[in-house]
Amino acid sequence: KAGGRMQLTLKVNQGEGEYEVTTNLYVIVAWERRFKRKASNIADAGIGIEDLAFMAYEASKIAGIVIPGELDTFIKRLTVLEVVDQDDALPTKAATD
Repeated sequence: KAGGRMQLTLKVNQGEGEYEVTTNLYVIVAWERRFKRKASNIADAGIGIEDLAFMAYEASKIAGIVIPGELDTFIKRLTVLEVVDQDDALPTKAATD
């Protein structure tokens, strides 16, 4: 069960220095809508790089960080994309292995 606190802190670099962003409920709902998946199923299906990139993209927008208008352009610019922290309510494969 993902719960309402599903959060990831992501380290991101678009080639202009690293920064960190944290997902919130809006980001997770946007991700569910785009990928037609449920956050509660992440433990079974795992989470991919595109999933993380989308979450970083949306979280960056919310944080007021200047990013490209297109997700693919954002992904092309990424030099670093890492999960640095995760809320215990997020059942990813990494947390359960």
